[in-house]
Amino acid sequence: MTMLQSVYPLYLNNKAVQLNTDLAVTDKFTGEVAFRVAQADSATIHAGIAGAVRAAEPMARLAAYERQAVLQHCVDRFKQRFDELAYALCVEAGKPIKDAEGEVTRLIDTFRIAAEESVRMTGEVQPLDISPRARGYQGMWKRVPIGPCSFISPFNFPLNLAAHKIAPAIAVGCPFVMKPASRTPLGAIIMGEILAETNLPEGAFSILPAHREGADLFTEDERLKLLSFTGSPGVGWALKAKAGKKKVVLELGGNAAVIVDKDADLDDAVERITFGAFYQSGQSCIGVQRIIIHADIYDVLRDRLVARASTLIAGDPKDRATFIGPMISVGEATRLDGWVQDAVASGARLLCGGKRTGAMLEATLLENVGRDCAVYREEAFGPVALLSKFSDFDAALDEVNDSKFGLQAGIFTRDLFKALDAWDRLDVGGVVIGDVPSYRVDNMPYGGVKDSGLGREGIRFAMEDMTEIRNLVIRRRL
Repeated sequence: MTMLQSVYPLYLNNKAVQLNTDLAVTDKFTGEVAFRVAQADSATIHAGIAGAVRAAEPMARLAAYERQAVLQHCVDRFKQRFDELAYALCVEAGKPIKDAEGEVTRLIDTFRIAAEESVRMTGEVQPLDISPRARGYQGMWKRVPIGPCSFISPFNFPLNLAAHKIAPAIAVGCPFVMKPASRTPLGAIIMGEILAETNLPEGAFSILPAHREGADLFTEDERLKLLSFTGSPGVGWALKAKAGKKKVVLELGGNAAVIVDKDADLDDAVERITFGAFYQSGQSCIGVQRIIIHADIYDVLRDRLVARASTLIAGDPKDRATFIGPMISVGEATRLDGWVQDAVASGARLLCGGKRTGAMLEATLLENVGRDCAVYREEAFGPVALLSKFSDFDAALDEVNDSKFGLQAGIFTRDLFKALDAWDRLDVGGVVIGDVPSYRVDNMPYGGVKDSGLGREGIRFAMEDMTEIRNLVIRRRL
């Protein structure tokens, strides 16, 4: 069996530093301390930012092949340490081992894509002679690194969502400081260990676990040119308000909906919706929270979803048979359990689940949930989904849009025109046809609107955010 060390360092200016062992990280299933990690104080964070500032010029001077070599080294080492990374994720996040292995696969994909894109930072030659006054003028532009970046990553995908910040930064030549989630810091620490094996300029990276209050230091320093935050909407928008002049990218929450039209393949829809609602205990910002079903198939699909949910095995995430593991904490499970009970007290019908033991919450389906209930309006971020019915497709689209969030939506339909209508009308960052909103490939532009955030991730799109356009104008005397 893969074992973890008892103590891990942080990474300051490319080097492992064991300042202390102040951050205790628990096994999310047993609740016991699994390992301890060094925690950065304000002086350490300032030292990391200063190092990133010093590294800005040497990072920008790296040749494309040098940046690519660093990323390819990471790909190779992630493959070699695949089982260790998956086990660490299973322990620190409580993620079922099969889901953990899937995330390591996506980590590798993300760095591989970045390695490919690192040699494709292209610009454009632009004619400027659009009028007589510009005769003889020629324009060109290229992309240059924006400079030192600040990254704050979440607990639910501690490997791949950190990778979506780190990999494009290296691809374009931006130094960075990263604050991983305190509940799940180990994935980022292992990435730091692997990056430390490369010849990146000193100060190119610092990975600094810190208290939540430390997020202000990662946000307010004017020497940082970009803040990329993934996490809760309340925290994200508050950080944006403090960020000053720097560019801000926010990947925040959602309460994603899926529409199931009457022509859907029900066998397929049942499997995909069950996955979308309950994989990794529903702790995904694009997890299926609202299931909007055509009235003609509502009863059949409802009963089949309830039956399928009852077969899901909950328990120890280290067991390969487990589908639902613990939520990230007892507090989060208690919060969502309270929302479920409030909805039932307000007239919702509990179809299955609804029981909590510690951090474990059963796969739960509800119907007739009032739109003023917290479990409808807010982000559940746990294994709970709500069923409703529709007769008019336009009304179903309106129901999807009846949300302060707008991350992704899924549509099960075979009607091309309905699919295009959904793409036109849904106020979301992405529409997925024939599948749940929970689907993401790591090279696509991913992000949301409304309270779900600003900007897009997906390697090429993150690289654009981490660069500035620099123009060149040449005058020829004709």
